[in-house]
Amino acid sequence: MQGYILLEGGAEFGGQMSEPDRRAIELAGGPESPVSIIPTAAAPDNNHQRAGRNGVNWFKSLGATHVESLPLIDKVSANDLLIVNAISKSRLIYMLGGFTGYLGETLKNSASWQAMLQAYSNGAVIAGSSAGAMVMCQYYFDPGKRLVVGGLGLLLNTCVLPHHDTFGKNWAQQLTSLLPGVVLLGIDEQTGMIDDAEEGRKIGWRVYGQGAITLYRGGKPTVYHTGERFNDDFLH
Repeated sequence: MQGYILLEGGAEFGGQMSEPDRRAIELAGGPESPVSIIPTAAAPDNNHQRAGRNGVNWFKSLGATHVESLPLIDKVSANDLLIVNAISKSRLIYMLGGFTGYLGETLKNSASWQAMLQAYSNGAVIAGSSAGAMVMCQYYFDPGKRLVVGGLGLLLNTCVLPHHDTFGKNWAQQLTSLLPGVVLLGIDEQTGMIDDAEEGRKIGWRVYGQGAITLYRGGKPTVYHTGERFNDDFLH
């Protein structure tokens, strides 16, 4: 039983981000399902504890009763058996925003990422905001290095432009040139997209939250607003 993917554009843990996050809790099995916050992307500036607490408080405010921030902050902890075990038992795994390259490199080839993939294959929700969403794709743009980097590959043929309504849209022209044939997913702040199509339906993704999702195919944008659905043919 394959799970679900939630990609969010940033400005997490507040406002209308409640809409996609409540849906994620529902898809994970309801309020009593275990939720794991992954604060790795906030570790380079030593902000992971505060950011993790914010995530725990946020999901509890939405009704989740079993929420934990895991101390996954580097390569060593990414292979720690206790953390891997906790991830394996989670039904909603949420990677928050921060330093994209650090998050991607920390999870790459780690036991924690393998545990996330296994949980996903068993029906769990894998979620990420900003950097957390970016690393799940086949490619991500590392703004620190100004380079396109190979991501974790959960979503093929894609690259997320987070914070699309503020600064992410400014990456579109450059990344269209650097990644010809790849679909760019522009995600506004406090906005998410979930592949929660009902069984038997072809339209795979739905937009939740405050803003819109902009898909760039060959540089041509198509905009989908909250409540609208679109298919996932870009993954092939």
